[in-house]
Amino acid sequence: MDADLGMHLLAQMLLTAAKVAAPMLIGTLVVGLLVSIFQVVTQIQEMTLTFIPKLVVVVAMFLMLGSWMMSVVVVFARQVIGLAGGVTP
Repeated sequence: MDADLGMHLLAQMLLTAAKVAAPMLIGTLVVGLLVSIFQVVTQIQEMTLTFIPKLVVVVAMFLMLGSWMMSVVVVFARQVIGLAGGVTP
């Protein structure tokens, strides 16, 4: 393995991680923003109020997008294993 292949694999790994994590991060960001707006409007300053809605959103995202996320990771793993075994993906 040369440096170019290592850098390419590192870039692919980071891109795959970003693709898989993005739906969860965006979902929790939106819910956190909405709960914060709700807290400002109602003047309820409870720190634990954001935990349950975010947890529900993350579980719902896993249920909706879990198969897509797994397929993205499997495609990346097959490419890496193929490169490790000397087989061109």
